[in-house]
Amino acid sequence: MPTTTIVLVAILALAIMAAIWVIVTYNGLVTLRNRTDEAWSDIDVQLKRRHDLIPNLVETVKGYARHESETFEKVIRARSSAMGAQGTEAKAQAESALSQTLKSIFALAENYPDLKASQNFLQMQDDLKDTEDKIQAARRFYNANVRDFNTRIQVFPNSLIAAQLKFSKYDFFEIAGPERENIQVKF
Repeated sequence: MPTTTIVLVAILALAIMAAIWVIVTYNGLVTLRNRTDEAWSDIDVQLKRRHDLIPNLVETVKGYARHESETFEKVIRARSSAMGAQGTEAKAQAESALSQTLKSIFALAENYPDLKASQNFLQMQDDLKDTEDKIQAARRFYNANVRDFNTRIQVFPNSLIAAQLKFSKYDFFEIAGPERENIQVKF
């Protein structure tokens, strides 16, 4: 075989290997992106469930604490804001604010023994706690997928392909401020 043929075969082999690497890298990035989108969808489902529980909770508490309308209005405003938030960061901030206002509802229940004993209220409280646990699990799953995707698009040589094909980082879904702090118990 002449030298030029060997060189052409070698160049062709390298080109084929490079093409296979690009295809495998691209397919891996698409798979990770789709998993991350699916994980975000799981968070959305749980947040919708939470948003759907809040009006019933407010109505139940209203039956026992009619003169606490300011607290109810804050919860309803926070719910509306959370439902309308767009983007990971805005949604995280709105959901954090909603969590804070929900705490005020449960604090309010402490002042009304009949409310605390209400089977309906207790069931809604359990449902909301279950939903909060599911949101937390979905958030962890989403953030793990975001970490994997962001790492994959940032490492060399994948970063070359990711930049050319316009793959961009996802934001983590993080809890803001006060919820991260330890609860202080004072006696």
